Amino acid sequence: QVQLVESGGGLVQAGGSLRLSCTASGRMFSNYVMGWFRQAPGKEREFVAALRWSDGSTYYANSVKGRFTISRDNAKNAVYLQMNSLKPEDTAVYYCGQANSASFPTLKNSYSHWGQGTQVTVSS
Repeated sequence: QVQLVESGGGLVQAGGSLRLSCTASGRMFSNYVMGWFRQAPGKEREFVAALRWSDGSTYYANSVKGRFTISRDNAKNAVYLQMNSLKPEDTAVYYCGQANSASFPTLKNSYSHWGQGTQVTVSS
């Protein structure tokens, strides 16, 4: 069983930055992807970014490309989401997830493990 724990959310003004962390523990798949999703009130959970653990390659949603960066720390089994130039429309609960995949799944149903989520609020 895999456990994921997110941290780092908070309240920030538009144009500001936040860094989210997700630490994984437990039994990992041999090939997996760590992804960040977000869910705003009344909306579906949407893909934000993903990182393939085997080679560190990354993939982003168009809405965050150039502003957000996903990265990892192998020693800590952690994945990070650096969010810069934040906008009010980035306000959501952010979740990290793990998928048993060699590609970059962008559908939430492709992810088998999820963290509890962390709130990000961007004020205008």
